[in-house]
Amino acid sequence: MSQTITIFILVAGAMLAALAATLGMASAVHVTSRRAQGYYHLLFYAIVLAVALTTYLSGRDLATMALNLAEPVAPPRPPLLSVVQPLLSLVVLTVAGERIITRWLNRERATAIPKFLLTAFVIFWVGTVAAPALFSAHPQLSHEFVYPLVIGVAAVLASAIEREQAFAATRNALFLFILAGLVLIVTNPGMALDATYTQGFLPGVPRFAGLAPHAVAMGLLTQLALLCLLTTPFQRVWLNRLAWLVGLVVLVLAQSKTAWVAFVLCTLGVLVFRNGPGFWRRTTDPQHPEFGIVVILGFIAALVLAGGLMVFGGIGAKVASFFESSQGAQLTSMTGRDQIWAIAYDEWLRNPVFGYGPSLWDASYRASIGMPNATHAHNQFMDTLSRSGTVGATALVIYALTLLVLSVRYARATGGLSLALFTALALRSVSEVPMLLFGYSSEFITQVLLLMTLASVPAQSAVQSARRRYSPSYPAARGPDPQLATRSRS
Repeated sequence: MSQTITIFILVAGAMLAALAATLGMASAVHVTSRRAQGYYHLLFYAIVLAVALTTYLSGRDLATMALNLAEPVAPPRPPLLSVVQPLLSLVVLTVAGERIITRWLNRERATAIPKFLLTAFVIFWVGTVAAPALFSAHPQLSHEFVYPLVIGVAAVLASAIEREQAFAATRNALFLFILAGLVLIVTNPGMALDATYTQGFLPGVPRFAGLAPHAVAMGLLTQLALLCLLTTPFQRVWLNRLAWLVGLVVLVLAQSKTAWVAFVLCTLGVLVFRNGPGFWRRTTDPQHPEFGIVVILGFIAALVLAGGLMVFGGIGAKVASFFESSQGAQLTSMTGRDQIWAIAYDEWLRNPVFGYGPSLWDASYRASIGMPNATHAHNQFMDTLSRSGTVGATALVIYALTLLVLSVRYARATGGLSLALFTALALRSVSEVPMLLFGYSSEFITQVLLLMTLASVPAQSAVQSARRRYSPSYPAARGPDPQLATRSRS
């Protein structure tokens, strides 16, 4: 009897959820039918909130667990999260689905869809999610697998205005996320700080994880927040400076070397594309050569210093000594990830076409290999190869090459932003799996922002071209050239 009641409640809840989703989608489409943009930017708040609640409700204590590959399995899912997570997923699907439906309804008036980018993303989803879910050695179907497809397709349909809203929303959400983690240092330090970490460059300083799943994720989310702050700063100067100060401090305290490298490369890339032409003109200006002379002298001094360190600093001996140490051994083995890569490679050999399936690296599989916290292959290509086989790996290569080509092509138009986002995604893919599409998480944010950035460039160019063609003030309203008028009168 009780089982029948439970089934009835579950079925009724599913029907109510479907009805609510339908009504929410219809209402969203109706509200935004006359708007140039929707509410897609709310998606980023929902994703970040889901990450924060997952960590906070888990009640973790970093003082009793090490954030490494041998840590115990995560605790069971909190009951409250089981209620909140579906609601956040409903918000995500509503704001993303609304954009797709509205774009289809207004397809005659809308700008052209970037078909090349859209096709590459769909191929990537089909090859890495749909194919292994249906044809792998361990097939598995879940409604969560569809979420990234809806989110990604909506991102490819984004306009320049929606891209700006998305970066502002990501900036706001991530800095609120960072501040909430800093509050935990006072209220619950065991949840935010890892005092057992001894492999960083700050001896004796606890590693800051905040509300992120671990400190590495905290560092990379902070790096993304600073990149959004660089491209979309706050309007108030004091708030902008405070955000930079907080972000840089947290980036250092997270002690993630990958995040540090990503921050330097991405920031330099954006600054070079923004200020590079002006810097080069100042350096090569023959009328004011002082600046160029200082730059050349500084470059020569840096070369002399580097050469002196190489000759007299004993760099070779220090490097050899480092690789003989425990930290050096961890670096050469990528902190034990080489063992996980070997297991992933063996799984691909056993299932070469469609891979093991979506359930690879789940709790039962991790228990069978004796690695309780190896939740993925710690490398995007190896994880895709083992989980989705050759079909998925091929789709990954096609998608990655498409992102690379478009990021380079639109680097100047986006002020280096497209290349910076691709660099962050590529660096993350070396040791993690930021492009996994079996659901959505904080890892998905960078990829969505990159898709929106690449998709908005041709749309913005088409709008500007139409304005130049049809606007009475461009260029006809500028009137005749005064010089030509003077010549005609003379």
